[in-house]
This record gives sequence, structure tokens and C-alpha cells, in this order.
Amino acid sequence: MTLLVSIVSWASLVLGGLFCIVGAIGLLRMPDFYTRMHAASVIETLGAGLILLGLALQAGFTLITVKLLMLGLLILFVSPTATHALARAAMVRGVKHLAVEEKSSSKP
Repeated sequence: MTLLVSIVSWASLVLGGLFCIVGAIGLLRMPDFYTRMHAASVIETLGAGLILLGLALQAGFTLITVKLLMLGLLILFVSPTATHALARAAMVRGVKHLAVEEKSSSKP
């Protein structure tokens, strides 16, 4: 493995780990359902994607890389779809957004 591939791989792994940590903190700290759901989608899409990219670079051109790329494609397509379906179900169910709650509580 060349030095450049190693540096890019570790940078991707560290950056993916940081996105996961920031997303997990956001998941705990955000005030309402929709913003928490956004933090969860950041963890899934950016964090996991960068970690999978870093692992694929470390594995080289092997069957493991093909499996990691297939997993990455699955996450790339399924995660936004699941997040959208969850948000739509919450809207249909009547879960209010924080901005809607603030407007309704400020009226006399």
C-alpha cells in the first residue's frame, strides 16, 4: 500500500468516525424528532460511507472491497429512503416540528 493511499484511508476513517461521534451527540442533544432524525441520517450516510471508503482503500482490490462497496451502495440508497418514510409517517401521525410548537405556544 502506498503512502498516499494509506493517508487517504486513515483520513477517511478518522473523518467518518468524527461524523459518527458528532451525529451521535446530535442525536442526544437535538430538541425534537425531526432534527434527531436528521442527525441519525448524517451518521448513516456520511459516517458509515466514509468508514466504508477507508476500509475499502485499506483492503486494496479484493473481494472484500467489492463487498464493502455493495454495502455502501445499499446504505446510500436505503438510508435516505428510510429517513423519508419515517418523516412522512411522523407527519401523518401528527408529530409536530419544533418551529410549529413555538408558534402555537406564543399565541394567546
